[in-house]
Amino acid sequence: MTELPTGPQPWKAELVVERDLARDLIEAQFPELAPAEVEPFGIGWDNTAYMVNDEWVFRFPRRTIAVPWIEQESRVLPRIHERLPLPIPVPAKIGVPEQRYAWPFAGYRVLPGVTACCANLTTAERVRMAAPLGGFLRALHAIPGSEATAYGAGPDTIGRMDVPHRITRSIEAIGKATSQGLIPDPAPYLDVIERVQATRPPTARCLTHGDLYARHLVIGEDRALRGVIDWGDLHVGEPAADLMIAFSLLPPQARGTFREAYGEIGEDTWLRARFRAVYHTAYVISYAHEIAEEDLLREARLGIDWVVQADKAL
Repeated sequence: MTELPTGPQPWKAELVVERDLARDLIEAQFPELAPAEVEPFGIGWDNTAYMVNDEWVFRFPRRTIAVPWIEQESRVLPRIHERLPLPIPVPAKIGVPEQRYAWPFAGYRVLPGVTACCANLTTAERVRMAAPLGGFLRALHAIPGSEATAYGAGPDTIGRMDVPHRITRSIEAIGKATSQGLIPDPAPYLDVIERVQATRPPTARCLTHGDLYARHLVIGEDRALRGVIDWGDLHVGEPAADLMIAFSLLPPQARGTFREAYGEIGEDTWLRARFRAVYHTAYVISYAHEIAEEDLLREARLGIDWVVQADKAL
């Protein structure tokens, strides 16, 4: 869910691949999957996804801006998946543009489970997730920017951690969510915004997921974290872009465990992660409200409360 400018329906798609067209494209370019049983799997701001033969997920860009991102995933993910302690989607079937659909698309084997926003996790289950989540990000962020660039990862082209730019948009997002009755008191969020202005970004860059929140985490039947999906926002950037998950998904008493599993996190980076969680979750809560996605809205309501709560000991 890449953040977009504010305004009416910023997630409006430019081009949507309907199920019949998806089936035709898949069968034409990957005849080994024919006859393809194609079912809707998910709709995001950037892609439309279909389940194929109960085994593959194919994602089709919905917006021009998402085209280079799906190409980037196809280059980078096969190079890093064996270095990560949790499964990630590995694009194995890369569709090429043609007359009926002018953009590339990609298919990968499905990661079994449900997204964290649909799992309705208990507090205890979230606490148990803290260590594996911290360990996953430690492994991901150990891939330095220079190496990630060589694999084909690009820089952050939309300023996810551009604090001065994001401050303005954060205030707008908080104001909108407050006017919708989704945030009762904006003061704690404005306080985070005020404090982040004194922080400094790290000098080193690493590979980041770029959009790590509940919708992009896979929960298995055992109620444990079993995968990380939707890598369209991957880029070379600063760790805080991903560390926000410690605030938006985990209860305050689990953050110490997360930090132990991750390793050293400077206080400037920790505050920048909290700031990103503030503005990202503010966008998500309004988005979920406006599209009436109840699971995501429930998760965002919980997260928006936790984001500004102080860290606690178990």
